This record gives sequence, structure tokens and C-alpha cells, in this order.
Amino acid sequence: MRSRDAALDGIRAFAALGVWLLHVGSNTGVMYREGMFAWMMSRLGIAVPIFFLLSGLLLYRPWARAVIEDTPRPKPLRYLWRRVLRVMPVYWLVTGLALWAWTSFDWTGWLKWMLLLQNFFQGDPVPDGLYQMWTLPIEMSFYVVLPVLAWLLHLFARRGNRPVRLLVGIGVLPLISVAAVVATRLLEQPQIALLLPYHLIYFACGMALAVLSVWIGHSRVVDSLAPQLLVLAALLYAALSTGLAGPRTLTLPTLSQSLWRVTLEAAVAVLVVAPFALASRPDSLRHRVLGNPVTAYMGRISYSFFLWHAPVITLQLKLTGAQPFAGDFVSVAVVSFVVTMLLSVGSYHLIEAPALRLSRHRSAPSRPPRARAPLPVAPAP
Repeated sequence: MRSRDAALDGIRAFAALGVWLLHVGSNTGVMYREGMFAWMMSRLGIAVPIFFLLSGLLLYRPWARAVIEDTPRPKPLRYLWRRVLRVMPVYWLVTGLALWAWTSFDWTGWLKWMLLLQNFFQGDPVPDGLYQMWTLPIEMSFYVVLPVLAWLLHLFARRGNRPVRLLVGIGVLPLISVAAVVATRLLEQPQIALLLPYHLIYFACGMALAVLSVWIGHSRVVDSLAPQLLVLAALLYAALSTGLAGPRTLTLPTLSQSLWRVTLEAAVAVLVVAPFALASRPDSLRHRVLGNPVTAYMGRISYSFFLWHAPVITLQLKLTGAQPFAGDFVSVAVVSFVVTMLLSVGSYHLIEAPALRLSRHRSAPSRPPRARAPLPVAPAP
């Protein structure tokens, strides 16, 4: 595996651990105590924008390369089939077990959850142990619309400087998120926050990094500034962990707080990922930390970890009889981590990895394109 991919897997691992720690803190009430530590724990939801950004980066990169380097474009049906095999098998297992154990849904409720349609039916209760699953319908929505977005961007970028025109086209997408945030608050429709347009800014940032990674490859500037970028990410995360970005509870934020939160989350996600996506240097400290075999492996099983951790925490609290927001933080953290890791290792090797091998088996490699003269990188006159 390339060092760049290993480091990105490491980022994914830390993001998954952030979501787990957020839910341990919320279920035990630690997140709602006074002090900066509690505030900073409450903003570990930054992991979700990082996940979304990584999806935009890794999934759009083949399309960006096709535009910039004239390589074959991904086949949409093959791409969507691989996405289904990547996401759905373990999701069906975890969700099916939680629905069977803790709900009395009829077949329509099961159908909504099994087809990732739960975000579109706001009147339905969220089953115990599945409160983290709201992100997956948004991910799947992006998977579905990405081929259309890529096609439109390809049409727009064909004339003129292709990388620049791609970046200009992608720059329109965050405006959709801003409009969605404004509509959510002014129209008092919080369910809009569970739909793709609200979160499109994070995917767009990843798509922009994909274009830059193909266009400029390894950036010496980003490499030299990587420590400063990561420090700036930490400082912006501290700002995100204040009332500027809204309350810690389920109380709805104001319009200005929502805009600040989306902006700060997008900035932190970009600053965290860019030093690895645009400046891959295996001998650097940051790559040795995030790209080592342990964190890279945890990144590979992070999807299963993300799916399992909430049902495990829920079951643990039910078995111990803990009152809401009053569980013991240390015991919940230790037990849930160990059990979730064991389940994640098992489901990755027994379900995820075979499904990934099946998707690769069904996707024969394309014939390499003939060599062509490189496209100019300077803006056309």
C-alpha cells in the first residue's frame, strides 16, 4: 500500500475513534459537564466532515484524472456496484441485529432502514444503538450523484485550462451548503441538516483536493508548511469548541452559529487532510504517526468500528442498568472499545474484505490509454 493511502487510512482511524469517544462522552454525561475538555469532546463530531471530505477526495480522483490526463473515466454502474458492496453488507448485519433486538418496526420500518432511507422520514423514531447511522444516507446520496457531478464538471472543464475550470466548478458546491444552512434556520426545518445539500461543502473540499492531487501531485509548499497547517487545524478546532459554533446540547443553533460551525469544520478537515493528500513524504513524522501499520490497519477496519460502536455502547448500558447520562466513563470506554474492536476485526475479515474482493473481481482493469502530449498547466490566454 502506498504511504499516502496508509496515512489517509490513519486519518480515518482517528476519525472513527473520535466518533466513538464522542458517543462514550455523551452517553455517560461527561460531554455536558463544565470545562474546556467537555466542550472539545463535544466537537469530536468533526470526524464526520473528515469522513465526507475523504470520500470526495478518494472517489472523485479517478474522474479528475480522466479530465486532466485524458485517462478513461470510471464506468458509473461499475462504480455504484462497488459502492454497494463496500457499504451495505456490514450495514445490513449491524442494523438488522439492532432492529431485531430493540424495535417493533413493521416491514415498512425495516425497509426504510435497510435501504438507507431513514433520513427522509423524519417522523420515525431512531432505534436504540443506531443513532450514528444518520451519516450513511448522506454518504450514499453523494455516491449516487457523484457520476452526474463528474459529468457536468467534465463538460465545463473541456474548454480552457481544465484543472482551473474544475476547481471553479467545484467552488459552486459550497454555495449549495450555505443555502441549505440558511434554509434550515430561517424556515425552521432542522431535517434539512440530514440531507446531502447541507453537507456538500465537505465533499466539495475533498473533490478540490482530488483535483489538486492530480494537477500538482506532491507539493513542496504544502510539505514545508505541514506542521503549521496541523497546528492551525488544532487552533481552529479550539475555536470550534466554543459557543461560537453553537451549543453542545441538542438545542438548535442560530443561523450565525450554524454558518460558523460549517465553515470551521470544513477548514479543520481541509487542514488535517491536505498535508497527507498533497504532500506525501513517507519519512516525515506525520506519516510515521498516521501511516504506521497499526493505525493503517485500524483505518481499514474503521467502517466496521463506526457501525458497531453505538450498538455495543447501548447494549453495555442496558446490561449494567446505567441511568441516562450517568454511566461510568472509564468502564464504558474500555469495555466498548475492546468489544467493538473484536467485532470490527471479525466483520472486516469475514464480510468487508470478501465483498471488496468480489467488487475487484467483477471490475476488470481497463486497457491503459495511449500516451498523449501533456496538457498545459498555465491558464490559457
